[in-house]
Amino acid sequence: MLIDTHTHFYDEWLYPDSEEAIQRALNAGVGKMIQADVDSTERPLMWEVGSRHQGVLYQMLGLYPCSATPENWKDELDALEEYKDKGVVAIGEIGLDYHEGKEYADIQKEVLRLQFEMASAMDLPVNIHLRDAWEDFFAVLEDCRHLHLRGNLHCFSGSFEVYERAQKSGDFSVGIGGVITFKNSGLAATVARIPLRHILLETDAPYLAPVPYRGKRNESSYLPLIAAKVAEAKGLSLADIETATTENAQKLFGI
Repeated sequence: MLIDTHTHFYDEWLYPDSEEAIQRALNAGVGKMIQADVDSTERPLMWEVGSRHQGVLYQMLGLYPCSATPENWKDELDALEEYKDKGVVAIGEIGLDYHEGKEYADIQKEVLRLQFEMASAMDLPVNIHLRDAWEDFFAVLEDCRHLHLRGNLHCFSGSFEVYERAQKSGDFSVGIGGVITFKNSGLAATVARIPLRHILLETDAPYLAPVPYRGKRNESSYLPLIAAKVAEAKGLSLADIETATTENAQKLFGI
């Protein structure tokens, strides 16, 4: 069994076909899938999908950085309270995203810090979304070192040195997705150096589909393609990668 540690069946691009997509994933050997949270506008639909597939779909809880604005961030964090006791497996996806600019950088950093504190209080791992914001992320993470955080760097495409730096302030795995299959990504060489105990598999469906589906809608049934590329990078069998990454996911997320 493989585990997809980051997907979005409630996304408008995937939801109309979600039941069939979940079955295709199961048929492909993906036995468990974790849905990443975004904000209060999409959270109810995420839970609706998840409630139909208990034991197969699991939910995170968190405020996505691009969903935090000066007008709403406090209300959005308050809205998380309703779901804290519903069996969430991680706080995520949370983080920093400056791709469209740094206008709300201070808000994003404060929201991230508060959610780090929430994860520590709930004894849950964090699922980190980062885009064009590594230095600020590490500043916040290092400031929160006393929280003894654990989690994963979602959609990882950084260097081995970035992976090593994350370990100085917590226990962090990397989520490897479709990017590893892209011809010029260079990620395979980095994955070859990262210890197998810190590698997770993910799709981020419906986004970032692996080759040969690049540019098309992604789904969890494509996870074996990512696993095969990780196996190639590590010089191991597909069975070895399946066993190790599944154990890693089960340990980190408690599923």
